[in-house]
Amino acid sequence: MGKVLVVYATNSGGTKRIGDIIAEGIRLEGHEAAVVNVTDIKTEKDLEGYDGYALGSATYHGEMMGKMKTMLFLAEKANLEGKPAGSFGSFGWSGEATDRIFDTMKHIFKMDVVSGSLRLKSAHLQGGVQMAQDYGRQIAKKLK
Repeated sequence: MGKVLVVYATNSGGTKRIGDIIAEGIRLEGHEAAVVNVTDIKTEKDLEGYDGYALGSATYHGEMMGKMKTMLFLAEKANLEGKPAGSFGSFGWSGEATDRIFDTMKHIFKMDVVSGSLRLKSAHLQGGVQMAQDYGRQIAKKLK
């Protein structure tokens, strides 16, 4: 059984909710998932011991939240190369944060990313719950 770390940065709780549902999808595939606020990641050692990762941030003024950006600098030291991964987030208008996280995971960290990031205005709109669960399942399937 694999273990996936789901890290979120949120303003109003929407990205946390999406992360929780992604974790459900991972668990439905028979793996463990820990959902953690980005503020709880203090050093690269906090990222160790996981087989896969899902990183998410709300988009605020076209950018990922500052605490997620800081965490990505820590993650650069954590040897995540080849690990299954995906990015997610909520947004009001644009949603660029998820793609920036995804590109960092793919091109800088050289992780085994799923196909595309998950951008949702809300986990409860337009099939968002199913989409988030399916995204978690995609990450989990890369663990096998």
